[in-house]
Amino acid sequence: MTARPAGKTSTAKKAPASATAKKASAADLPAVRKEPAPERPAVRKAPPLDPGDRARLLAGEHHDPHGVLGAHPVRGGVVVRVLRPFAREVAVLAKGRRVVLHDDGDGLFSGLLPLLRKVPAYELRVRYDEGPELEVQDPYRFLPSLGDLDLHLIGEGRHEELWTALGSRIMTHEGVTGTRFAVWAPNARGVRLTGAFTYWGAGLPMRSLGSTGVWELFVPGLGEGTVYKYDITRPDGSHTLRADPMARRTECPPNTASIVTESHHAWGDAEWMERRGARPAHEAPLSVYEVHLASWRPGLTYRELAEQLPAYVRDLGFTHVEFMPVTEHPFGGSWGYQVTGFYAPTARMGTPDDFKHLVDALHRAGIGVLMDWVPAHFPKDDWALAEFDGRPLYEHEDPRRSHHPDWGTLEFDYGRKEVRNFLVANAVYWCQEFHIDGLRVDAVASMLYLDYSREHGEWVPNEFGGRENPDAVAFLQEMNATVYRRCPGIVTFAEESTAWDGVTRATDQVGPGGFGGLGFGMKWNMGWMHDSLEYVQKEPVHRKYHHDEMTFSMVYAYSENYILPISHDEVVHGKRSLVSKMPGDWWQQRANHRAYLGFMWAHPGKQLLYMGQEFAQGGEWSADQGPDWWLLDPAYGAAADHRGVQNLVRDLNTVYTATPSLWERDTSPEGFAWVVGDAADDNVFAFLRFDGFGSPLLAVSNFSPVVRQDYRLGVPDTFAAWTEVLNTDAGRYGGSDVVGTDPVKTESVPWHGRESSVRMTLPPLATVWLRPA
Repeated sequence: MTARPAGKTSTAKKAPASATAKKASAADLPAVRKEPAPERPAVRKAPPLDPGDRARLLAGEHHDPHGVLGAHPVRGGVVVRVLRPFAREVAVLAKGRRVVLHDDGDGLFSGLLPLLRKVPAYELRVRYDEGPELEVQDPYRFLPSLGDLDLHLIGEGRHEELWTALGSRIMTHEGVTGTRFAVWAPNARGVRLTGAFTYWGAGLPMRSLGSTGVWELFVPGLGEGTVYKYDITRPDGSHTLRADPMARRTECPPNTASIVTESHHAWGDAEWMERRGARPAHEAPLSVYEVHLASWRPGLTYRELAEQLPAYVRDLGFTHVEFMPVTEHPFGGSWGYQVTGFYAPTARMGTPDDFKHLVDALHRAGIGVLMDWVPAHFPKDDWALAEFDGRPLYEHEDPRRSHHPDWGTLEFDYGRKEVRNFLVANAVYWCQEFHIDGLRVDAVASMLYLDYSREHGEWVPNEFGGRENPDAVAFLQEMNATVYRRCPGIVTFAEESTAWDGVTRATDQVGPGGFGGLGFGMKWNMGWMHDSLEYVQKEPVHRKYHHDEMTFSMVYAYSENYILPISHDEVVHGKRSLVSKMPGDWWQQRANHRAYLGFMWAHPGKQLLYMGQEFAQGGEWSADQGPDWWLLDPAYGAAADHRGVQNLVRDLNTVYTATPSLWERDTSPEGFAWVVGDAADDNVFAFLRFDGFGSPLLAVSNFSPVVRQDYRLGVPDTFAAWTEVLNTDAGRYGGSDVVGTDPVKTESVPWHGRESSVRMTLPPLATVWLRPA
């Protein structure tokens, strides 16, 4: 076949010896004289490729494809080899000359450019059966695009910005713009990059970067929006097609490929970021609205949510929202708790920049953003993390340590430094790149205990014979220490359902169990949640036998920094919504609901309430339909009942945020004092909350359906009178409107161990807050 310069039809002629010698001395392609000359071959045949190299290339098992592909000086010139499956013709363009390579079969093309002493600047021209000739740079002419420092940190398991090194990254390398792909697959016999750019056939071989287990390839010309996967050759020679574990954008499920992305978002939340850490979270007001984004208003995108959610949350006075997991997950029914794309916001509602826009909008509205984070386990999908390179990699190699019996998932191998790095960097990634203000770490107990949900013989004790998982402890300590150091103002929360010692203790303070603290900022108070819900679900006549379920929380209230959660877990799977848990008729159910919220907001600890419970939704939450917003429609006959509860939540948050007594000393025993905690026959609880200056708030809850007149309570004698600041029985909330319009005077009558007391009327099934007049 003769070479035809692009865009021309003239036949190339043989150059005279003098011209050839001149060009050879310049180490370039031979010149072509304009006068007619006999036709000659376009390029000389290259030396044959080593059969072993050829076999490994075609099988996707070559560790160093750059060593055989691309252009390399040899005796007599420069040999060029190209692997382009499905191509009909491949040519080399150098110094304006186009020469066609020999078709060696199986997608391999090669040729010898004679009389060259060094590799010239060149490009490839590739033609397929249909379509125009493609002008491409050769990926195999570039040096590695990952630096020694990146590789060193990856090898040490200490790369705190791992997403900048692994995954896909648009960059300019050696003066050429393209995308670098890098993936950790230490057990693979070979890795190839594939996508539409290879017609999803045998992909572009990647090179191994030594003992780190990282495979890398810089592909010129590929940019934002490129869809790709990795074709991994397992140790047994079989192949598996995998999504990128470090992908920062994914296809929308059920599609599973990864997408090259680059952020163009310009943040507008500088003021929020500057002041968010001004006060430690446990000494600040923190009232959280938990949201499942996909169902809050079903069908809305991230950007559409940004137009509605901030205004709604701000109107109700919540200080923060908490998103159930937004990381990519294949099965929507998992609500995001079975993650396959740890570095990508789910594509169901938009792009990563769209999600940043939502976070930005909430910050500009003065609302913090917390996010559920799930480092405890991952699903077994064969295109994701499970046996990623043909052997257990992200999961522990011992099935007794890797297979989670409850969820049918795999647990991470926290003892492997690269896996720990993957997760620690992921926590930093969300806080740093998406300005997330806090991470709620899911299922911490399942990580801490080797025998979690396992029977005798189904688990292996640790090296000391115990049930604790030291690897998980070390991981959680490292994660907390790293994110607090790198991201000032953030807070981490542990969903930990046991009595593990020191969840919110500093990591350098060793407890009686021999472990340092886990370093979390706060812990979900699961004990308070279960006990208090058990109490309020009882008929009032039976509550006196369960009085201690409401008071027991104060026995351990200061053992950790707590948040009180009424979360999504409590309003699904037959547990009923919060208002539907309550006994009695509809009026009593709502009254109990309101009294309980008033008790919760006054109790030491921060608050979290799941969406729909703020307006007393009667039905369980459905991930398909979301909250029953129609209950608030004025055309609905009982809308006033639901709007009344919504009004109460708004006022609870407003008074709470403005009253330091309710939050400033949440974690200090000096911030709380019982007035009466043993009035079981009356179903009454009364206590005082104090701020840092000793200013009090009196909270009184009457969980009986009767009005209690002239109920005497001991109070500090410092104040002459007390006035109501909130009463959950108010008519505007849907109550019977037994409210105190006048201050109650302090009397010199000793009561409840105090020198003074007040007499007040307690509304039925209600909580009342009072402060000094």
